[in-house]
Amino acid sequence: MLRIVALKGLFAFAAVASLGFLGGCSQYAPDYLKPLSLGSTELLAEKEMQERAPILVRVFKDEAELEIWKQKADGHFALFKTYPICRFSGHLGPKLREGDRQSPEGFYSVAARQMNPHSRRHLAFNVGYPNAYDRAHGRTGSNIMVHGGCSSIGCFAMTDEAVEEIFTLSREALAGGQESFQVQSYPFRMSDANMEKHKGSKWFDFWKTLKEGYDYFETTRLQPNVKVCDKKYLINTTFVDPDVVADPRKSCPAYRHLPVIPYEEPQIAEGDGQSAPLPKGPAAKPLGLAMGSSFGTKPDSTFHIFSLGPAVPNPPVASAE
Repeated sequence: MLRIVALKGLFAFAAVASLGFLGGCSQYAPDYLKPLSLGSTELLAEKEMQERAPILVRVFKDEAELEIWKQKADGHFALFKTYPICRFSGHLGPKLREGDRQSPEGFYSVAARQMNPHSRRHLAFNVGYPNAYDRAHGRTGSNIMVHGGCSSIGCFAMTDEAVEEIFTLSREALAGGQESFQVQSYPFRMSDANMEKHKGSKWFDFWKTLKEGYDYFETTRLQPNVKVCDKKYLINTTFVDPDVVADPRKSCPAYRHLPVIPYEEPQIAEGDGQSAPLPKGPAAKPLGLAMGSSFGTKPDSTFHIFSLGPAVPNPPVASAE
């Protein structure tokens, strides 16, 4: 019951924050209700990202990094920020059972009900282990979190400061209408070179499947469509019968792969090596001009009392014909 009340309050607060009613009092809000810092808000603006746009999370165990990606106006994801993981336990390879102190690997989903604003580790969200793939393989365990602090027995500990921002970004995306966000947990950055380095691992075949999702996202900047059947992941596929429901433990229904459309970076202007300028709308008018308030002594200039900018020329007076 406490979790339900807290989540309702969480999204209610997010709605109020979006209207700008927090003002200078946000410093007194509980940590799970605080807005993004000014620096993060400015970074969003710099990257042309919306605070409530959908997110996607990627975790790399060997590099000890967690990435937050934001969906932009064109539907593709762009990297917002990379956070160092302070601590995770275990070694490379998936989690197998309760109490093995191992962090999971695979594709997971986080909905609002998995957000924990009252975690003993400051703030947290449950990554969703075990998922359908894990259960099909008989794997056990629970309460695998991304949380604050710097100690872990199977979770991803991010420090309190980092998890506040991660939690807020997650909260805002869910409040903005994203039903759940994907968490991709990898043993390492799955480049061909890294795969070659780890080809002797007993988990190599499993990692090849994860690499399909990794490569799809790297190529398209779109969230991979992930299904589970025949105890394996299917990446970027659709079933021939759209009404069929796959059983994670049974043979896969007939399916086909969807096209992979590579993402193209914005074009660079020729000549100076600079990015092509973005189209701009009409310049904003000084507030004083909009309100018709001005003062000044020169006939060819006007100083608007609400404008902090320089003087602007008076518009020419149209002569009567």
